[in-house]
Amino acid sequence: MFLSERTVPPYLYRRGPGPLIVSFPHVGTFIPHSVGRALSECAARRPDTDWHLPRLYDFVHDLGASTIVATHSRYVVDVNRPPDGENLYPGRDTPRLCPIDTFHSEPLYRGGIEPDAAEIARRVVAIWKPYHRRLASEIERVRNAFGYALLWDAHSIVAEAPRLFEGRLTDFNLGTADNTSCDPELAERLRVAIARHKTYTSVLNGRFKGGFITRRHGDPARNVHAIQLEMVEATYMDETSPYAFRPDLAAAVRPILREQLETALGWVNRPGARRV
Repeated sequence: MFLSERTVPPYLYRRGPGPLIVSFPHVGTFIPHSVGRALSECAARRPDTDWHLPRLYDFVHDLGASTIVATHSRYVVDVNRPPDGENLYPGRDTPRLCPIDTFHSEPLYRGGIEPDAAEIARRVVAIWKPYHRRLASEIERVRNAFGYALLWDAHSIVAEAPRLFEGRLTDFNLGTADNTSCDPELAERLRVAIARHKTYTSVLNGRFKGGFITRRHGDPARNVHAIQLEMVEATYMDETSPYAFRPDLAAAVRPILREQLETALGWVNRPGARRV
């Protein structure tokens, strides 16, 4: 049974004392009745959710991070897509701003019904815009306080999704929009640090170069450094329903994530670093 749309805000926010902001744009599972009544059975499972990421990143508040956590399912509106629906990866099939099918091409709407332009605009106003307003205001607050801001956009995805990429995806996929959303030196330090963990595969700006959030909000010229990490779900959970969290796997992954964030914080806090 779906709750009233008015009972669930677009995001949950927790303010931290440091320069780190962690965004979780695809962890939401809420679908208001106004949307859910038109969805197919496969949508009820919400297979394309970035499951359990706040639990996996449960250490970030120890690092002084602020967190912004999406509440609504990406099937309602994807806050990591441009509001005009532009394809971030030209030539590749990618999900829409308001998706009509899953990563495995299963239709989300019964009878081929799709949200029209007016409905998409309503979802953008109600959910997409508040999420980005909070991100922008938090970045400015942090930047004004410290002279810089560090935005980490946390994601996860199934290991194999033929519609989106061939074969098995690399375990850890760092994205900086080809080093336009953060300083190239910072991106390289993160790449080197994660590559030391030979149990896992990793890449910088490979299949996933960063979505709309990093591209919109990253601005290294203003000392705002944004990094996306897209990681394979199988590194910390079961990829099939009921999508169980795996503490045994997470115990090996969590220190790597913490090292990544500590590496980034160490770089922005380094002696002689430029402040804006």
